[in-house]
Amino acid sequence: MIITRTPFRISFFGGGTDFPEFFNEHGGSVLSTTINHYCYITCRIMPPFFDYKYSLRYTNTERCKDLEDIQHNTIRESIRYLDFSYGIEVSHSGDIPANSGIGSSSSFCVGFLNALYGLRSKMMTRRQIAEQAIHIERNMVKEHVGFQDQIATAFGGFNRIDFYNNDRFNVTPMLIDQKKIEQLNNNLILIYSGHPRYSSDIIASLTTDKRKKMIVYEEMKKHVDTAVNILNSDGDINDFGRLLHESWMLKKTLGTQVSNPHLDDLYQEGLNAGALGGKICGAGGGGFFLFFVPEEKRTGFLQHFKKLLHVPFRFENYGSQVIFFTSGEPHLNRSY
Repeated sequence: MIITRTPFRISFFGGGTDFPEFFNEHGGSVLSTTINHYCYITCRIMPPFFDYKYSLRYTNTERCKDLEDIQHNTIRESIRYLDFSYGIEVSHSGDIPANSGIGSSSSFCVGFLNALYGLRSKMMTRRQIAEQAIHIERNMVKEHVGFQDQIATAFGGFNRIDFYNNDRFNVTPMLIDQKKIEQLNNNLILIYSGHPRYSSDIIASLTTDKRKKMIVYEEMKKHVDTAVNILNSDGDINDFGRLLHESWMLKKTLGTQVSNPHLDDLYQEGLNAGALGGKICGAGGGGFFLFFVPEEKRTGFLQHFKKLLHVPFRFENYGSQVIFFTSGEPHLNRSY
């Protein structure tokens, strides 16, 4: 049996420039961090006593004899990709619900790949796991997703991720003064808007005006450089919050489904309550709202939003990990 723990992520700046349709021509950059809320995957080889080969427990429960009968796309295609011949039992649990904008689908894919390799007693590099998760989600499951989530959750930490032509990427850990990183973490508040959304649907709705989209994404990519300079200077950390506001206003111009009247009202409430800026996590449309609130206004801000769910979090640095493993399965002589 093996258990993997894979963090969720918060993307601050540059989202959208991690799509190869953009960065293979223009280059891309993202600033993001993983947080101490996780996706847990438990896997073991199925014992031979049952008339099904796969037992899956996630939001739904599945028991299947054949791979093609598996409804969970990522589980089915990951097993196919690794040509995993044994039957398996899979159980998933997460600290945060799916479709909330914190990279849950990629956390699942990365964690499940780690688990499957663990059952084979193989250890892959973070880069290998990230690249394979990207391939599975984009080319096998056919999800219209970018590259940042798989990389962030596989590597872990507060990173700048740069994207280049031919699907290349580089991960640079942000070496920020500990006092400043603590200050930043204390100024960030995660509020659940109560409206889960499907990122692929939001992405598909973005403006079809290619020239306009390229101009917006180019500006959003520049925000990564600005944010890095803020974090690496002796300047005012509040500028990070103001930049979040600027970036969110820019992102909303990409499509009508990025925001909606409910989210616009929620954001304005946040500004009125003391936030300097914020953004919807992920593609938009719902899920989590991230606000930057100066520490002296934090108490009043949380009091104002006491009817909504506040999810405290801390930055984490470890990425996807195997946290439990027992070697040796007593039933591996079963033929499939």
